[in-house]
Amino acid sequence: MANDIIVLSLNCGSSSVKYQLYNWTQKGIMAKGLVERVSTESSFIIHEVPHRDPHKAERSCPNHEVAIQLILDTMLHENHPVISDIKEITAVGHRVVHGGEKFAKSTLITEEVIKTFEDLSALAPLHNPPNVLGIRAAQALMPTIPHVAVMDTAFHQTMPKTSYIYPVPYEWYEKYAVRRYGFHGTSHLYVARRAAVMLEKKPFDVNLITCHIGNGVSLTAIKNGCSHDTSLGLSTMEGLVMGTRCGDVDPGLMPFICNKEKLTTREVESIYLKKSGVLGISGKYIDRRDIEKAMDEGDERSKLAFEIESYKLRKYIGAYYASLGHVDAIVFTGGAGEMGPRLRAQAVSGLEEMGIVLDQKRNKAAKNRNHEFVISSEDSKVKMFVIPTDEELVFTEDVVAIIERRYDVHTNFKYSFEDPGYRNNMRDEAYQRDMEKKQK
Repeated sequence: MANDIIVLSLNCGSSSVKYQLYNWTQKGIMAKGLVERVSTESSFIIHEVPHRDPHKAERSCPNHEVAIQLILDTMLHENHPVISDIKEITAVGHRVVHGGEKFAKSTLITEEVIKTFEDLSALAPLHNPPNVLGIRAAQALMPTIPHVAVMDTAFHQTMPKTSYIYPVPYEWYEKYAVRRYGFHGTSHLYVARRAAVMLEKKPFDVNLITCHIGNGVSLTAIKNGCSHDTSLGLSTMEGLVMGTRCGDVDPGLMPFICNKEKLTTREVESIYLKKSGVLGISGKYIDRRDIEKAMDEGDERSKLAFEIESYKLRKYIGAYYASLGHVDAIVFTGGAGEMGPRLRAQAVSGLEEMGIVLDQKRNKAAKNRNHEFVISSEDSKVKMFVIPTDEELVFTEDVVAIIERRYDVHTNFKYSFEDPGYRNNMRDEAYQRDMEKKQK
């Protein structure tokens, strides 16, 4: 294993660090897990290794550096070792939510790159600051290996101006880069490539509507394998109803509420982000399972939250169908997308005239996050899939793409260029392997 390429992927939130250790050479997950309640006294880690019982331990993690150190210590622990030395890790991939217009693909992290992420924090206040904290913490603990940023926004840089320019003074775009950026890019990219395999088509020969439905929600219209339009915009608030975020609202609501409630714009923005969505409507719940349970028990506001969310999903699916002209498949992913048959059914209800026909039995059975499912009926013109997302695999692919071109593994930096098509070439190769397996 000494010469294997081993990539550690880190996804740092404000109070959590999700991680995965992947052996690229042997094509297998070595370990994955989560540190929760970072910055509190009650922090804990849940560490999973294939073919072993999960390991859980409590340890105070006052900051991200201590949390990442806990991850490394757990991987090295004599009772459940995964690696024998930190030096076995070849590179680290970091999820960064907002990369702005500057980054159309993943990039090697430098101080200048970090500064750009910090400058973009106003556009992703819940995400970019902890992402940056995680990068700096990991660099402090592993300073001699390359660190790579994988941006949620990068996949959407193929959108045409008709999709990303807002109908506001054009000078705002020129001066402040005000535009639609889109998010969940790694998730949309992954499920789009998997959908191409399930359709037995090449990655750039498919038109899709991909639906990432979790606490955050976004739909993407994918034309010829590339992002053509997406629901999240300049920030992470636009578009669909989300767990705590509002989605589309009248811009006039901001000054109206500021005046009525005597609030600042910053305070209203915080309400848009943290107290709206299904939580705002129901008054109690974020988790869609809690919403469904409450509505079954007669809670009218939970029922309303469910109906509004599913209506908005159906509305966007119809709009993106019109945008694309032809749709090969609709894909559901993310926590609620993968595990919510009732929400999926309601989201496509009444779309049969568009050739979107759900198989109710298949849909109800599709609740296993380790499997891919076809949930459309045999006579449905548009296929429907449930595909568990794997953003960590996208992180790993991009990290390897960069270090194999820019980095002589375990030695020194060697190249100063990137092949813009290399990322897609890697996924084309993965597609080819999948197709060969399918034919066997």
